[in-house]
Amino acid sequence: MTTTLKIDFVSDVACPWCAVGVHSLAEAARRLGPDVELQWHFQPFELNPDMPPEGADTMAYLSAKYGIDEAQIRVNQGRIRERGAAVGFTFGERPRVWNTFDAHRLLHWAALEGPPGSQHALKVALLQAYHGEARNPGSRDVLLEVAGRVGLDATRAAQVLDGDEFAADVRAAEQRWQRAGIHAVPAVIVNGRHLVEGAQPPEVFERALRQIAAQAHATA
Repeated sequence: MTTTLKIDFVSDVACPWCAVGVHSLAEAARRLGPDVELQWHFQPFELNPDMPPEGADTMAYLSAKYGIDEAQIRVNQGRIRERGAAVGFTFGERPRVWNTFDAHRLLHWAALEGPPGSQHALKVALLQAYHGEARNPGSRDVLLEVAGRVGLDATRAAQVLDGDEFAADVRAAEQRWQRAGIHAVPAVIVNGRHLVEGAQPPEVFERALRQIAAQAHATA
């Protein structure tokens, strides 16, 4: 008997640890095998909600935001690259930080109107575009190209991006998760009750999911 677990994955396309977390959780799911199925729901969180469309230099922005110098930033980036490589994700250079609000609107649309699995595919593709290829996840052209590549309707995607559809929904969702106590990402909420914080290694995610699945099975 397969146990289905609802996963609310709160994250931002601009977050490198979220790229690690997505792939780490996917690896954990593979290890769980057919007995446990994950029902993914990507929820919005903006690390840089006031970022202008032209973006900002990564080093200058991170240094000002966290009060650390370029040397420490490079050390942190090296650690992230190692964690990414361990779960099959290759980080490239990311010279600029961008606004991601339109990416969240498109992800919200994909969940509502796209075929099954399309929100997940779009999220992974956007993380790759930014963290792997240094592309701007706030760019209309990039968003449309990535949406079309994962099988979403590019014409409908353009309609979403050219208006303000789902803007209120995304802001409401962001506020809802903040009120729930989510102030750092990635955050994984399982079955609406169990919180796993951070980009945990696959074995940590696997252990937590097995325990939660066993509890869910016992009470079913």
